[in-house]
Amino acid sequence: MKDKSSVLFAGLLVVVDMAMMILAFIFSYYLRLWTEQLTPADIGTLGNFLAVILIQVLTLVSVFFFTRLYHRQRGLSHVDEFYSIFVAVSVGTIMSVAFNSFIIRNGPDYTRRMIVFSWALTIVLVTLGRLLHSRLRWSLQSRGVGSSRVLIVGTGETGRMILNAIGRLPGLGYEVVGMVSQHSGGEELEIPVLGITDELTSLIASARIDEVIIALPEASSSEILPIISDCHRAKVATRVYPSVFQLITSDLSIGHLGGLPLLTVRDTVLRGWRLTLKRAMDVAGSAVGLVLLSPVMLLVAVLIKLDSRGSAFYTQERMGLDEKPFHMIKFRSMREGAENETGPVWAVKEDPRRTRLGAFIRRFSLDELPQFINVFLGEMSLVGPRPERPVFVEQFKQIIPRYVERHQEKAGMTGWAQVNGLRGDTSILDRTKYDLYYIENWSILFDLKIIIKTFSTFFRDKAAI
Repeated sequence: MKDKSSVLFAGLLVVVDMAMMILAFIFSYYLRLWTEQLTPADIGTLGNFLAVILIQVLTLVSVFFFTRLYHRQRGLSHVDEFYSIFVAVSVGTIMSVAFNSFIIRNGPDYTRRMIVFSWALTIVLVTLGRLLHSRLRWSLQSRGVGSSRVLIVGTGETGRMILNAIGRLPGLGYEVVGMVSQHSGGEELEIPVLGITDELTSLIASARIDEVIIALPEASSSEILPIISDCHRAKVATRVYPSVFQLITSDLSIGHLGGLPLLTVRDTVLRGWRLTLKRAMDVAGSAVGLVLLSPVMLLVAVLIKLDSRGSAFYTQERMGLDEKPFHMIKFRSMREGAENETGPVWAVKEDPRRTRLGAFIRRFSLDELPQFINVFLGEMSLVGPRPERPVFVEQFKQIIPRYVERHQEKAGMTGWAQVNGLRGDTSILDRTKYDLYYIENWSILFDLKIIIKTFSTFFRDKAAI
């Protein structure tokens, strides 16, 4: 059933792409008539371009296939997919123009203007078509249609983190059948532990497993390699959660010292032009945000004053870049003096200290809008690890490895952990792993992807407290 549905989904995607490519060409034809004030008699009817359309569509679909745009990539963001579509359409358009020039002699007047129109519209319409296709697939797979039966190897903290991540994203099409432990015995989990790694081959066959996720980041290579071999023999897809060393050495360069080869771990600290570029994006983004959202912020401030006694704004000391404290600005969502009796405590879901309006503005993250001021002043960034209070930072540093490395970047209004559902009253350990991944893989494109994902999840984030 899973294989049949995968083929159907892929086939439907090809049909959607082809329909959007044809539609883009038709729009470009009429757009040319309109911009150049021509009639079909001047350049030929749309039927005269059928051979051009056929060559262009076949070329683009072929390029899409060879660039793996028809291969399933679970968890691929729409931003990454748009980038791949942009590159594939650009290459495919150049190739199709060359093919048309070579194959069609004395063909219709396919001008540069029309080529540019067709190129731009194809990118837009194919992206739109794929968004609709992904929504359909996500909806069906969240109901179990075409889902993959998954086995998680590892019952420890990493295994549970992967299990929770799959639970948060049902549309990925994963059905976790069970987990496998390295050793017999162990704690009770919310899904069954089917056996131990020595029994992996028989477990894959008996449970009809499609994919295995190995969640043993601390295991040695001598322990991991036999598990991978068992998966390969069973002919199932295999994914391995990386070890800490693999995470921090995802980009290595080979140098030498007196003739001795050395591996250099990527420098994760932003310097030079990268730091300047990120700061420029922060200044521009925060300035635009403050201007556009000023009416909303004014309205929220007035409503807070009318709703409860106290100031509309609330400042709280947080830890920023290089563990330097700063005062983060928020709209007040709790009663005035809420921590006078309790002292610093972790916010929880349905916090009784919230005001009536506070519950609403926290649900939609409106309380965080004043942080654009922190970003403009250089105390925060638009994207980065979520800042914590100094009292909690001191606690987390003692119990979470590498936690202090979060402070190699400025704290952010949004971040990789938040857009993956880890905000509010969620595991600080899981959040730290996402934050470290962001720091070690930073790029402007990565920042833009996080910002777009933040907007896309703005009204449906159930973790906001």
